[in-house]
Amino acid sequence: MTDGAPVTRAADGGWSNADADRVVIAAPDPAWPARFAEEADALRRALGAAGERIVIEHVGSTAVPGLAAKPIIDILLVPPDGAWPAEALAAALPPLGYAHWADDPDPAHMFFVKGMPPHGAGRTHHVHVRPAGQAAPVLAFRNQLRANPALAAAYMVLKRELARRHPTDREAYTRGKDAFVAAVLRLGEADAGG
Repeated sequence: MTDGAPVTRAADGGWSNADADRVVIAAPDPAWPARFAEEADALRRALGAAGERIVIEHVGSTAVPGLAAKPIIDILLVPPDGAWPAEALAAALPPLGYAHWADDPDPAHMFFVKGMPPHGAGRTHHVHVRPAGQAAPVLAFRNQLRANPALAAAYMVLKRELARRHPTDREAYTRGKDAFVAAVLRLGEADAGG
């Protein structure tokens, strides 16, 4: 979103742009890692000194080679020592086209969206800001999918089915993945002897 205005729910509790902001799963795109790297560089520059200390990771399905995904680059920012540079983010991200999603269903982290209708042609990037402890499961899930093609293939089947069932309900789409994500994380813990 280019104006930096917060993204909020419509008066009826739904999302006023749901039909324009459909859940669509695209074929794997080898350009996704380059799109992440370009945006990570822009974020670092925009954050100035804070950008030099923050960890920036490519997460989500576009970070898993060969995996079909919503064509949205998910970026994880992990502030050093769990310090949240909220003021720096609020100032730096809107000029890059991001809006803070104030009604994020997960209040444990900050979430920014770039390109969401009606302020853009479609979502292109998500920025998730989490302290290290909350970032660890996100990174572990990504790493499990990268290391296990069978898990990644099963996840792709699930995502396509959820997108078919919930094309205009991103929250239902996301909730539908919860059990799979939890099972993959348990598998990773078992593999690590945890």
